Amino acid sequence: MSTIAAFYGGKSILITGGTGFLGKVLMEKLLRTSPDLKVIYILMRPKAGHTVQQRVVQILNSELFEKVKEVCPNVHEKIRAIYADLNHSDLAISKEDMQELLTCTDIIFHCAATVRFDEHLRRSVQLNVIATQKLLLMANRMPKLEAFIHLSTAFSNCNLKHIDEVVYPCPVEPQKIIDSMEWLDDAIIEEITPKLIGDRPNTYTYTKALGEMVVYQESGNLNTAIVRPSIVGATWQEPFPGWIDNANGPGRLIIAVGRGFLHSLKTTPMTMADVIPVDTVANLTLAVGWYTAVHRPKSSLVYNCTSGKFNPYYWGKMGCQVIAAFEKTPFEKAFRRPNIDIIINDSFASQYWYAINHWAPVILYDFYLRLTGRTPRMTKLMNRVLKMTSVLEYFTKQSWEWSTNNTEMLMSKLTSEDQRIFNFDVRQLNWLDYMENYVLGIKKYILKEDMAGVPEAKQHLKRLRNIHYLFNTALVLIAWRLLIARSQMARNVWFFIVSFCYKFLSYLRASSPLKV
Repeated sequence: MSTIAAFYGGKSILITGGTGFLGKVLMEKLLRTSPDLKVIYILMRPKAGHTVQQRVVQILNSELFEKVKEVCPNVHEKIRAIYADLNHSDLAISKEDMQELLTCTDIIFHCAATVRFDEHLRRSVQLNVIATQKLLLMANRMPKLEAFIHLSTAFSNCNLKHIDEVVYPCPVEPQKIIDSMEWLDDAIIEEITPKLIGDRPNTYTYTKALGEMVVYQESGNLNTAIVRPSIVGATWQEPFPGWIDNANGPGRLIIAVGRGFLHSLKTTPMTMADVIPVDTVANLTLAVGWYTAVHRPKSSLVYNCTSGKFNPYYWGKMGCQVIAAFEKTPFEKAFRRPNIDIIINDSFASQYWYAINHWAPVILYDFYLRLTGRTPRMTKLMNRVLKMTSVLEYFTKQSWEWSTNNTEMLMSKLTSEDQRIFNFDVRQLNWLDYMENYVLGIKKYILKEDMAGVPEAKQHLKRLRNIHYLFNTALVLIAWRLLIARSQMARNVWFFIVSFCYKFLSYLRASSPLKV
């Protein structure tokens, strides 16, 4: 019997961000391993004309929850959707719902956040800092609460090369930042944002660091813990390999490469790509919740959830394996054949090739669309792709080291059964298999492409490959022809090569034992 699964039995659990990628996987694992839990509260808003109850039904009808329905047929009764808006200072929770949460909640998993790198600082502070502060105030009023688990990011302190499992102090106190957001206008906030975030690359990492400090300073007597996952990717094992519902992290790069838009990546072959499967993060988070509630550590512990120390993976290797995966399961309607070159330095030649390699094909294709009376669109798509890669460049061009003492300690505390059911040991992960399933998952769940279309997609890639070879051959011949026309030396070299080939073929023919 699993100790962790038994712990969550009969519990009332509050999950923020339950409609997000990690939130869904966390909820699925809870319901599948502890079907006798009392209730899962998820804070959410109506969206796209759907009520919160309708959104819950949509979530449960997804393929992710098929196994849950086998072990927990009354799964709809286990989830209680509560209207809330993290953009509001009071979270916009009704008095009745608030009273229920305060009275009944045993465990809180705070997963909600904005993960947009280019988010305006005001909104990023609201969702990643103020909402955390308000949730902590709620938690301190919950008499039954056993643990408050905050989901952060391993890159919250990416301005450091070595990151320990501690909460690092911020140059400016979080409360001062919160107070300033109330009276500063947007123009001034935009002007001071670069100075505030300092040597961090964006508002996301900055506000996640502030959020950690808020948990550290304002948890009071709560049993709290912080989990820091790195680049969260598709599922590794549970409930099945390759499930994903968003294109964040490596997903956007994989789509851009698979569709033929992205042909170069600014990194080095041996730069660490610290990807962590989402089900691994969920397993660690649930184990942390159990340990924090049962063992009650004297201080709030931080758990770095990363793969680099145990099973390192590199951007160069990832590129090769993704391209190999496209040979088996290509995306439909690719613009160019999938390929990825590594741009190691920022020399003029590299920048020139990077620009030509991406802009020349789309400009030519848009010119063709104009000639045929259609609306050009490829230039806009390429602009979006290159903007995305520029935002990710900070993370693809350097590596970090994370200490994992607390994560390793927790693993040693688990029984063999818990280690099997709540597995977060990435040493067992085969990256080639994982990437093949990742590509397949993007094709099925993000792009909504039918596997029956794979043979036609392969034929399309063959046509693109032939066009590529034909185009390159034509360019070489044109360049050589222009060179011959302008250079006597080039003509002499050309005549020498032709003469040598003719004599060599004549020699082979004369020395052949076959006589006609």
